[in-house]
Amino acid sequence: MTDSRIITVAVDAVGGDLAPSAILQGVDRALAADPGLQVSLLGPEDIVAEHARKIERCQAVPTTQTIDMDENPVGAVRTKKDSSIVVGCRMVKEASADAFFSAGSTGACMAAATLTLGRIKGISRPAIATVIPTERNPVVLLDVGANADCKPEYLLDFARMGEAYARLALGVGSPRIGLLNIGEEPAKGSILTIDAHRLLRESVPGFIGNIEGRDLTQGTVDVVVTDGFTGNVTLKLLEGVSKSLLTQVKAAMLSSVATKAAAVVLKPSLMRLKEKMSPDSYGGAPLLGVNGVCIIGHGSSSPLAVANAIAMSVQVVRRGLVEEIARATAVQTPGDGESGR
Repeated sequence: MTDSRIITVAVDAVGGDLAPSAILQGVDRALAADPGLQVSLLGPEDIVAEHARKIERCQAVPTTQTIDMDENPVGAVRTKKDSSIVVGCRMVKEASADAFFSAGSTGACMAAATLTLGRIKGISRPAIATVIPTERNPVVLLDVGANADCKPEYLLDFARMGEAYARLALGVGSPRIGLLNIGEEPAKGSILTIDAHRLLRESVPGFIGNIEGRDLTQGTVDVVVTDGFTGNVTLKLLEGVSKSLLTQVKAAMLSSVATKAAAVVLKPSLMRLKEKMSPDSYGGAPLLGVNGVCIIGHGSSSPLAVANAIAMSVQVVRRGLVEEIARATAVQTPGDGESGR
């Protein structure tokens, strides 16, 4: 489902290590790139009002509170009702915004979205999905941190949500879904993965079986399902290895006169590789399973990452991601999953 109306994205101006500068620059980039976008900028009045006056299609929504990264997420959400994160989720709930983006506290974003928007009927737990660049095609990995402890039924929901996201956000016609495990055999792994394998095999048409960690970067599947603890460790390991490899390649290319000459020739290709491997390419990770679009950015989001995350917000709103997930999970037998807030 698509639409052509103006899409309003509520943006947390004070969330993230590089806020507010990187956020404001990212907002400017996103607005310049999309005439169908409108931004509601959330944060202290002296920051958001001044910036909104400078740029078209940007309105200030002053807030008086901020949730810090080290605060208890649920407690902060419940007590700081006028924080940028809580107000942003409330705007989506009240339909004064179509989506919300923040590079602030991931836990607070999850808590605010879950408590304010509620879960889609049939979804047992929301999950954070991220896109991983691979040798062949981008891969959706979920959960990457919302649920450290999981039941097999949660992973079944993750598979259904990931399949819907891969179709709408990445344009994959019939996504292939793999379960991250220590071996390909159905009987291998933990009790969680063995039971989850059975559920996915019985209920998910695109499920191809277990995949191992080394397969993740090969692009052999379109969606990789795992628990939030394993997914978060996997994501951060991939980010660390990618950064380390690029640093080592750069050092090697500058190590002698001959390699410096080669670096001049290879620089365009290496820059394209760096852009492909950068998490900034997609900018944010959607919290799937809540009744609204909530995109969570990396704490160190750059202006490019912010702009791309806002663009992603617009894309999934226009394509009806929430409605598609609701349809995908409606195949569950009524009462199988928890619902509500």
